[in-house]
Amino acid sequence: MVPSFRKFIGMIALVVFVIVYAFTAMVIGDMTLQQSSTIVRLIYFAIAGLIWVIPAGAIIWWMEKGGKNRT
Repeated sequence: MVPSFRKFIGMIALVVFVIVYAFTAMVIGDMTLQQSSTIVRLIYFAIAGLIWVIPAGAIIWWMEKGGKNRT
């Protein structure tokens, strides 16, 4: 795959993933933690706000993997 096309596909995948992940985490947190204390909600949203970095890093790694010239 051409590196510029790989980066374009990765960029679209990254944007779609972040939007879907944010809405999913928000809905799950809102539906399941309505009766929970503030500290539990804070911990959930802090963890959910950081977990997206792992799959996003995998997408970025995939984008960059094809950009290097192999000799």
